[in-house]
Amino acid sequence: MAASGCVTTNADGVVLPQKEPDLEEAARLNTQLGVDYMRRGQNGAALEKLKRALDQDEQYAPAHTAIALIYADRGEHRAAEKHYRRALSLRPDDPAVRNNFGAFLCERGKHEAADRNFLEAARNPRYQEPAKAWLNAGVCARRVPDLKKAERYFRQALKIVPQSPDALGQMAWVSLQQQDYLSARAFLQRYQQVARMTPETLLVGYQTETALGDARAAFAYADRLRRDFPDSKERKQLSQSSSS
Repeated sequence: MAASGCVTTNADGVVLPQKEPDLEEAARLNTQLGVDYMRRGQNGAALEKLKRALDQDEQYAPAHTAIALIYADRGEHRAAEKHYRRALSLRPDDPAVRNNFGAFLCERGKHEAADRNFLEAARNPRYQEPAKAWLNAGVCARRVPDLKKAERYFRQALKIVPQSPDALGQMAWVSLQQQDYLSARAFLQRYQQVARMTPETLLVGYQTETALGDARAAFAYADRLRRDFPDSKERKQLSQSSSS
């Protein structure tokens, strides 16, 4: 005798129709679980959940984006790029995916393609965090290096979020490289009003004040760098510049 499947009845014993499983909702839930695992650094468990999400709904773009982040972190760049492109084929107007893909391309040294994706994200009126895309575009331009373009992008980020610590720190660095030392000092002063100093901003401060001839201020930056970040690469650079 063949076993019958499970059925659902109401209080009167009437058989109720079986609901079709909602695979899109299941994919959404598994993607959320995967993202939660990623945030806790449990990428193995995250990958399992995201693969399950794509088995449930291969066209669920957020799962492609999340799994691309994991593959990129693991150094599996072909797989990461495949999933980013699949996400964009499903949601070509999604600025967050554009921004993430731009960051991936920049890390791979594909600066022009990264720039296009960052700008498309930044200029998308639907994007709630355009300053993030402008900032990423500036960081990527800095790596080229194209300081004029980097400055333009960082200023765009500051137009949107005037107190952005990242953009202020980057502008201080760019100003230093352009030998605009007073601007570098001003950006560092604004930076210190909203964030704690990092090894890079302390080194920028030391180099800026040295160039401006303020030995006392330069010493203060150098002392903080030695004391607070003794193992940083900036501390080593400070030692090299001091001994030269």
